[in-house]
Amino acid sequence: MIKQLQDNRAVLLGAVAIFAFGLTTSGYVLGDGLRRAKMAERSVTVRGVSERDVTANLATWSIEFSHKGTDLGPVQQSVDAQANSVRRFFQRSGFQPASVADSTISLSREHDPDDAAAPDRLIVRRTIQLRTSDVMRARQAYANQAELLRDGVEMSGSDVSYVFTKLNQLKPEMIGEANKNARLSAEQFAHDSGASVGRIKTASQGYFSVGPRDGEQCEDCGSTGSNSPFQKVRVVTTIEYDLG
Repeated sequence: MIKQLQDNRAVLLGAVAIFAFGLTTSGYVLGDGLRRAKMAERSVTVRGVSERDVTANLATWSIEFSHKGTDLGPVQQSVDAQANSVRRFFQRSGFQPASVADSTISLSREHDPDDAAAPDRLIVRRTIQLRTSDVMRARQAYANQAELLRDGVEMSGSDVSYVFTKLNQLKPEMIGEANKNARLSAEQFAHDSGASVGRIKTASQGYFSVGPRDGEQCEDCGSTGSNSPFQKVRVVTTIEYDLG
């Protein structure tokens, strides 16, 4: 009887020892797994920027003018005379006739609501556009556009746009530079936190923006024209790195 009790006690102690060992082992495995999972979650998200100062290589300038009257003949003659003045202005400014073209022409009527017997007023509007790669010459001519008023041109609109069209030539180099700058930022962050930079987890490229060189930065703008030929191309990449 005593021997049986001793045997049962030995079995019980063995079972307790096995359970304790299993609990300790599972705890270690669980703790190590959590530690590894936490380390796997360590990452840093950084941005890399690349910028280039460029000069626009295309200028488009639209000049709108008009004349009003009750008789279409004289109104049309006035608009034709203004169109000739605009073309002579561009010629004096050094542009070839091939770079100047009619853009739009329209006819509308205005009725006087206070005088039903009054004839309608006819309005002829016309737009002439200059398109040139001689951007600096266009800029100088735009500064002298007051000459058009002295020549009798009834301007209702004058809008010049400078565009940089060689963006695709810059993209590969700028993307590489932005990615390199992002990596440098990640390495500095890792160094400060006692870690090392691992593989890329996610990466995204922002829009290329083209805007005035001396204006507000816009990371999410598309490529646009500008009222200045002196422009800045900018791109921002966002990259998430693993940290070891």
